[in-house]
Amino acid sequence: MYDAIVVGSGHNALVSACYLADAGWSVTVLERDTVPGGAVSTVERFPGHRIDRGSSAHLMVRHTGIVEELGLDRHGLSYLECDPWAFAPAPPGDPRPGIVFHTDLDATCDSIAAACGSKDAAAYRRFVADWTPLSRRVMAAFGGPPTGTSLARAFGGLGVPRLLGGQGNDAAAIARVFLGTGDGLLDEYFDDERLKAALAWFGAQSGPPMSEPGTAPMVGFAALMHTLPPGRARGGSGALAEAMVAKLQAGGHQVSLGEGVTAIGRRGDDWAVRTAAGRTLTARTVVSGAHVLTTLDLLAAGDALPAEQVAAYRRRIRLGPGIGMAVRLAGTALPEYPSAPAVDGAGVHAGLQLLVTDRGQLRTAHGAALAGQAPPEPAVLAMTFSALDPTLSPEGTEQATLWSQWHPYRRADGTDWAAVVEAEADRVLAQVDRYAPGFSDTITDRYLQSPPELERELGLLGGNIMHVEMSLDQMLPFRPLPELADHRIPGLTGMYLTGASTHPGGGVSGASGRTAARTMLADTRGGLLRRLRGAVRTPRREGR
Repeated sequence: MYDAIVVGSGHNALVSACYLADAGWSVTVLERDTVPGGAVSTVERFPGHRIDRGSSAHLMVRHTGIVEELGLDRHGLSYLECDPWAFAPAPPGDPRPGIVFHTDLDATCDSIAAACGSKDAAAYRRFVADWTPLSRRVMAAFGGPPTGTSLARAFGGLGVPRLLGGQGNDAAAIARVFLGTGDGLLDEYFDDERLKAALAWFGAQSGPPMSEPGTAPMVGFAALMHTLPPGRARGGSGALAEAMVAKLQAGGHQVSLGEGVTAIGRRGDDWAVRTAAGRTLTARTVVSGAHVLTTLDLLAAGDALPAEQVAAYRRRIRLGPGIGMAVRLAGTALPEYPSAPAVDGAGVHAGLQLLVTDRGQLRTAHGAALAGQAPPEPAVLAMTFSALDPTLSPEGTEQATLWSQWHPYRRADGTDWAAVVEAEADRVLAQVDRYAPGFSDTITDRYLQSPPELERELGLLGGNIMHVEMSLDQMLPFRPLPELADHRIPGLTGMYLTGASTHPGGGVSGASGRTAARTMLADTRGGLLRRLRGAVRTPRREGR
């Protein structure tokens, strides 16, 4: 009998497991894959190359304090600074330099002035000044449960800058700012379309196009990159998950790989979890980091939820058309951008390379995906972290990841992805060649992840890397549904949800995992789980 069984080893599930373990609970983690971490994992795709399977840059988790609270540095996790954190090259034939987003604000504004003019450089300085405190409030809201009390605490007393139309603590002005579109926000501040497109593409990494309501904060998050830039986990994105696994194992807890869960059901007042290996484990609580629809199916398989209730949930939770595809590459060189400044070290290869110069490209790509069609002109994000971390590739070689948005999971013409994935990858590479001529000639190996492949390998249903749509109606107290937004399932005491399906959504933050663990601990203190062994004990600290 365990205090908690954790289903899945995605980073949020592991965060939950670590916080529960630190509170003195006995924990076991069950993972169907032979690699821990889910979409935060790294494997050897090509000989000698450690290639990420999902995420690459860690933006949000470094702003949550979770890494420090769990002491993950003692288990091998270290971060390399992505500085510059982003680069937007000039389009072919444009004599102006590319836009370099440094952690240093002055250096960024100097680059914007050279590429877009002094007016937009001054506007960017105002944008960062306005949105740094606003984005900190958003991160505070993401760090706790999406309850009225928690959100009021995060946003209470917030004054909106007058540049954005605010009048002190005017609630209407606050609502307008946070419910506005990313495109609208960009149009309020800037004139140059290149700068707008770069920031819109950065914001769109959350999934929705910046034309949707509620996307302004996704653009505004760029301001926080000047306080703490994205981090690259040394050894690959999976180093975050590997550190948490090491922490759990050092504390005597089990992480069982290659043992998927087939059913979750009741056994009296406790929970019974069946695995594909034929085992049945029991626990007083269960927390699932699997996709919410996968979790509901497991509960139905264990007779904990009626099939008709699961079907009703399924009809109301929107996956979306699929977000995109990844092209993982190994080769002999990194992209050479003629519009990049000549510097020593990693230079612009240290961060995100935003290969979009017009927001029309983003809008048509998203519209095509809604229609089940490939983007007319792929929108590409390039990441080349072997320039920052030479341990990723054999000496004399490099690697790159190209992320292209938006590509539909189901194609309207009925074509199977297997028949077109190579051609789509060629189109993605062609976009990089527009900005860095000759790059495709340096490629020696490639691994392609279409939306169906993301589903097959990582359990990302519909190919959605955010689990379910990150639209306004499925965020905050509505994620994934209002009745599931507190990490609990009505009527199932002791059963909890975490992961990208829950608040605050996708991306590498760990916030959902921490909130789920805190919810479990609070429920125990409140007597909802009186049978939990020892209630909540004094947190155990390593090294004592």
